[in-house]
Amino acid sequence: MTAWCSNFRITVFMLLLAGVASCKKDNSAEETDLGPHTVQLEVPGNFPAAQQDLDNPLTAEGIALGRMLFYEVRLSGNNRISCASCHRQELAFTDGVALSTLGASGKKLERHAPALFNLAWEKTGLFWDGGSKNLESQAFGPLTSADEMHQDLLVMETELKQIPMYVALFKKAFGADITAANVVKALAQFQRTMISGTSRYDKYKRAESGGSLNAAELLGMELVNSKCKSCHSGELFTDDGYHNNGIDSTFSDDLDGIFQGRFRVSFDPADLGKFKTPSLRNVLLTAPYMHDGRFKTIDEVLDHYNSGIKASPTTDRLLYQNQGTVGIPLSATERGAIIAFLNTLTDDEFINNKKFNNPN
Repeated sequence: MTAWCSNFRITVFMLLLAGVASCKKDNSAEETDLGPHTVQLEVPGNFPAAQQDLDNPLTAEGIALGRMLFYEVRLSGNNRISCASCHRQELAFTDGVALSTLGASGKKLERHAPALFNLAWEKTGLFWDGGSKNLESQAFGPLTSADEMHQDLLVMETELKQIPMYVALFKKAFGADITAANVVKALAQFQRTMISGTSRYDKYKRAESGGSLNAAELLGMELVNSKCKSCHSGELFTDDGYHNNGIDSTFSDDLDGIFQGRFRVSFDPADLGKFKTPSLRNVLLTAPYMHDGRFKTIDEVLDHYNSGIKASPTTDRLLYQNQGTVGIPLSATERGAIIAFLNTLTDDEFINNKKFNNPN
């Protein structure tokens, strides 16, 4: 890398600091120009308070570095894959396919790529089975997986240390040399700022301009609150829990535990077939659906809940009706209203926010 190129990219990085996403400087303590500079998340008014990670506090420098690393192909063993390869902003940071084959091995992954937003509220684990405790530990999974980024962490450190820009930026963000631990800390900081809270529904809830809902959308909101809130609850539209929603009736370890769900982590038979509840926010952007992407459309999802649920010992009891049958029966009018409401949860400002796009 030429000195001009290095200086130019450092200049770009400094410009990024002026626009760190969804956060503001913490003026509670005296700051210096040396950094790192602590920031606080700007939480939407209709959201609950966000969790703070005291072991990895948000800083302007850490967030901006994490944004660069999120789009950095050098984090992969073949220097061709970045986090953004499977988490595209225009799709609410999903990838639009059931099971990605973009990884280093070219094999289909075992799980559908989850959406990435509102992760600052995450408290019960990441991945579809909750196999990772937090964003920092989660990042090591795709980084080192032979079927994903297939990176040797020591090689990654060595490669990044050859780039003067990164040497300087890690020093600014963490006051330390480049380490794999600080790579995942920076990625985690950036992801915690990826807040989706400016949909038309949010503006309606906050009585802001552009927040009107029509009759069908209001009916859909009522139906979601009455028929779906057991799992898709609150302003985040998820209970952050694990449920067996009846997409399978038997569970096997033939594919390395792919059908076992939460049981793979807990070893509790009561958790067989249970998977993490995704948010309904931006749901019309994140097809296909379920942990394996088996349903291509929202209509297929509603068909499943209406008449396709498979009973098993761990199927969520909330899906059982008084007569002992399972399912959530919906009329054509109700289905249309629910879809109309789900459309109000699409956050166009979030998917077009330049603070989250590729800075390079």
